[in-house]
Amino acid sequence: MHLALYQPDIPQNTGTLLRTCACLDITLDIIEPCGFVFSDRHFKRSGMDYIEIADIVRHVSWQDFQVHHQVDHHRRLVLLTTRGAEAYTDFCFRDTDVLVLGSESAGVPGEVHDAVDARVTIPMAGGARSLNIAVAAAMVLGEALRQTAP
Repeated sequence: MHLALYQPDIPQNTGTLLRTCACLDITLDIIEPCGFVFSDRHFKRSGMDYIEIADIVRHVSWQDFQVHHQVDHHRRLVLLTTRGAEAYTDFCFRDTDVLVLGSESAGVPGEVHDAVDARVTIPMAGGARSLNIAVAAAMVLGEALRQTAP
C-alpha cells in the first residue's frame, strides 16, 4: 500500500504523515511541487528522525506519478475527497491500493479526480468542511490496513 500526497503545502502535516508511513512500513509518494522546501525546519521537526527510515518517492508532477504507477497495473488510485460518494468504511481496499490526498489548501484538480479509480469520503457532521489531512489519512489508512491484514 502507498500513501500519495498531491502538492502538499503544510510541512507539519507532511512530516506527520511521513512519520506515520515510516512506522507502518508504507511508501509515501510526494507529488510536487510542494508548498515548502524539504529542508524546512517544520517539516524536519514533525518528521523527526523518521525521515531517515521512511520510504519516500518524490515525483516532479502528476504526470510523472501516473507514469510511475502505470508500470504496476494492479494498483488502484483511491482518492480521499469531500466530494466522494462512498464512505471509506464501505469501500473494499486492496493491499496494493494507493491512497491519494490533495493539498490542504486546494485539494486536487479535475484531472486528478478524473484519473483515479475510486473516490472515498469520511462522513462528517453537517456543516463541517473537512478534517486535517493527517487525521483523515490516518483514519482511512487504518481502515485500509485493517481490511487487508493477513
